[in-house]
Amino acid sequence: MAASPATVGSRPNRAVLLAVTCLGQFMVLLDNTIVGAALPDMQHRLHTELTGLQWIVDAYVLLVAMLLLTGGVFADRFGRKRVYLTGVAVFTAASLVCALAPSVGWLIAGRVLQGIGAAALAPASLALLAAAHPVPQERVKAIGLWAGLSGIGLAAGPVAGGVLTQAFGWPAIFLVNLPFGVALLLLGLRHLDESRNPNAPAIDVPGTVLSVLTVGTLTYGLIEGGARGWTSPLILSSFAAAVILLAAFITVEARRTAPMLPLRLFKQRLFTVSNTAMVVVGFALMGSSFFFSQFFVYVQGSSILRAGLQTLPLSLAMVVVSPYAGRLAARYGYRIVVTTGLALAGLGLVALGTVHAETGYENVWWRLAVAGTGFALAMSPLTGAAIQAVSSQEGGLASGVSTTTRQIGAVFGVAVLGAIVRTRQSSGATFETGLNSAFLAAGIVTLVTAVFTGLLLTKPKPAQEPTPPQRSTDPDAVPALNDVSATSH
Repeated sequence: MAASPATVGSRPNRAVLLAVTCLGQFMVLLDNTIVGAALPDMQHRLHTELTGLQWIVDAYVLLVAMLLLTGGVFADRFGRKRVYLTGVAVFTAASLVCALAPSVGWLIAGRVLQGIGAAALAPASLALLAAAHPVPQERVKAIGLWAGLSGIGLAAGPVAGGVLTQAFGWPAIFLVNLPFGVALLLLGLRHLDESRNPNAPAIDVPGTVLSVLTVGTLTYGLIEGGARGWTSPLILSSFAAAVILLAAFITVEARRTAPMLPLRLFKQRLFTVSNTAMVVVGFALMGSSFFFSQFFVYVQGSSILRAGLQTLPLSLAMVVVSPYAGRLAARYGYRIVVTTGLALAGLGLVALGTVHAETGYENVWWRLAVAGTGFALAMSPLTGAAIQAVSSQEGGLASGVSTTTRQIGAVFGVAVLGAIVRTRQSSGATFETGLNSAFLAAGIVTLVTAVFTGLLLTKPKPAQEPTPPQRSTDPDAVPALNDVSATSH
């Protein structure tokens, strides 16, 4: 069905609508990259170890990854305006909690709340925009503007984080969200119109809970294993519990009529291969990005502000190249563009694994740019491949799954690469050596995946319209960020 009558009849000011939705997504994307610049200051002022920094990042990414699909269904079912503004309110309040956090524990709790708010805000913002533009051509243009304008937050994050942290300390990176949040609430309450999908499916509560517990338990084992020891009973128990929870999740999802993650989609090889590669993209990109500012500050002795500026080549390369990735895939095919992108990203990370304290920045920036270019070439086409693998009615769901798999990879990237650094240090290696090992590991995994996709990423068989119940048949229902937001970390 098209947009609800309320949406079509009232025709809200589209300029205001675009501004509100873009600003909301800008705030979420800014938070993805602004925190990385402040990690060295957090470690110093909060007196925490690497494990604490990992939780500060992963607590947010974990909740976003596991709740994005559910957040989209919430928006369709209970009202996109209501869910969007609720997400903004939660994200803004959580930002204040983070800024006032007296300890790492409080900061992690605030990050959890931020993740919940972002998981509601992000899909609802895109759904609002789509519902207000029922004409396909207008909708494509609006979403393109939404992706381009909000994506500025990705490039602005490192610089803004460096400036704010250098001048006022790490709490400032969270306080900056408050004026944005208040403005969004005031504008949204006054100018946004409500819309919903009356045919939206029921919320998959068991699947959502089990997914959070599964990934959360596994993440706990990966992060804490480096500190407590990999053979610790607690760590071994967490890995065992993760396996049991995963089995329970698969069993529950296979039996539900409207699961949050229809397992039948993975019977299509293109869908499975593209999402597997997307996990690796999230793993390598977020896992390596977690250490960039720490490398420049702790290894090369840069200031926090300078370190934020020094990480820009990766973000800028992604912002510049991402808009062209889909066009290249349409012209040359998914396999060529994705394989090339993963190969470039892997080579860039392997090259970063060879830098040292005395390496001049003129020999560092291009490695970041190569990695950023590679990730940008891979992300959007991978989402496009996942969408092409399913029926037209399930494009939104496929896009949401692709975003979710990337976020899951990001959770594991921070956990695993952090564990590599921690384990290397425990064996007597320096932090610099640990970082080299982490970058090399991320690069090798990415290069192996490039080979994997080059062999297996083929054109899909003609998709048949599915007979099982769908998550949503409303073209205005956008359960999660689609491929145009591939610049998000």
